Amino acid sequence: MTSHAARILLVEDEPNMARSLAKILTRRGYTVAVAGHGQEALDQLAATRFQVVITDLNMPVMDGMQLLRRLQPNAASGGERRLISPPTVVLTGHGSTQAAVEAMKLGAYDYLVKPCNPDELLMTIENVLRVGDLERENARLRVEVARTQGFGDIIGRSPAMLELYRTIDSVAANTSTILITGESGTGKELVARTIHARSARAEQPFVAVNCGAVSETLLDSQLFGHRRGAFTGAIADNDGVFHAADGGTLFLDEIADIPGALQVKFLRAVQEREVVPLGSTRPVKVDVRLIAATNRDLGTEVREGRFRSDLYYRVNVVPIVLPPLRERGDDIPLLATEYVRRYSEAFHVAPKTLTPAALAELARYDWPGNIRELQNVIERCFALGSGDAIDREDLPVHLRAHADAPTTVTFGDDVPSLETAERSLILAALRKSAGNKNQAARLLGIDRQRLYRKLEKYHLE
Repeated sequence: MTSHAARILLVEDEPNMARSLAKILTRRGYTVAVAGHGQEALDQLAATRFQVVITDLNMPVMDGMQLLRRLQPNAASGGERRLISPPTVVLTGHGSTQAAVEAMKLGAYDYLVKPCNPDELLMTIENVLRVGDLERENARLRVEVARTQGFGDIIGRSPAMLELYRTIDSVAANTSTILITGESGTGKELVARTIHARSARAEQPFVAVNCGAVSETLLDSQLFGHRRGAFTGAIADNDGVFHAADGGTLFLDEIADIPGALQVKFLRAVQEREVVPLGSTRPVKVDVRLIAATNRDLGTEVREGRFRSDLYYRVNVVPIVLPPLRERGDDIPLLATEYVRRYSEAFHVAPKTLTPAALAELARYDWPGNIRELQNVIERCFALGSGDAIDREDLPVHLRAHADAPTTVTFGDDVPSLETAERSLILAALRKSAGNKNQAARLLGIDRQRLYRKLEKYHLE
């Protein structure tokens, strides 16, 4: 709702003051209704939706403090109709600071000292309405987040993510081996779990192993199992994760870290769907759907002799490439809003909001740690912050420093025209972002709509 369409309820028992304030507000384009005391205000709130309430504190019948208490979320009782309370601004006289503080504790958004400065009054109302717009946008984003839950916990609506959803739908129905590649923190295990959850094996085990987290001997035992006495400390038989995932899905993260000596054994397990435990010569048949993942370029690993080519072709049957977060600009508000919801629940606090300034900073940042880094940032804001909103100043310093870093352009001796320089910068940003307009806009430090206008101006569509 635009500010000109906003309805304001003014609760003031002094006729001259009410007329003066109403005149200021109506000149700005607001629709203003006046109530003489708190009870009359409650009656109007029950009949009409208002975006803001402005109330005096000292009034007959029901004063401003009593009105604020009645507007608290838990105020309705018995058969009384529950009101949806709009944000409230209180009016107080000089020397009544304590009363204003008490009103803020009762839920007032802000307070103004009478007689009000017109500019201060209008600025306060604009701020209140901006908060309302932000809350509605967050509610819309939560709906968008819920819409994506058909793919488990994967969140996103960017073209790259929509293509990923189509791929997941296609591969979930079969048992082909999958290789998921992408930078660290892009959600490779989450994608693997989603494929498993949407497959015919969903009721069977999903077993995840990080191949780079254990030594070669332990990895051999962990993957293929061992028999008692196979090595020092092997005091009992262990079946290994291939056997543990029998009938289900085995997810092997950081597959490029499998030592060369184990790659031959691993190849046999993939080809023959059987494993030979350490200390045994008898193969054990297994039925697993294999999903591997790595943040390295396996093709380069093969060319440089660190990864067997025959194993590479066995695991790279269905390749899935996850985009980095910096190429998913449209998804950042969705992700951030969802993590705010989750951490609100985890920290047992009322849901926080992300201010437009904070969202803008999150959208500008490159996110080298991808989704994992974004989660870390939101959790840090909850752990260290105390307000109801997450603002730009609540974000880690390195995010704000990145945004504040100046952009330097160097020209040669022949200084081009401003339009020529601007066109060249846009082309350079498009090349660097591989045509991704969201990323190009962030590189240029402008919003996406402005970039579209520039593209049209310079015939770069």
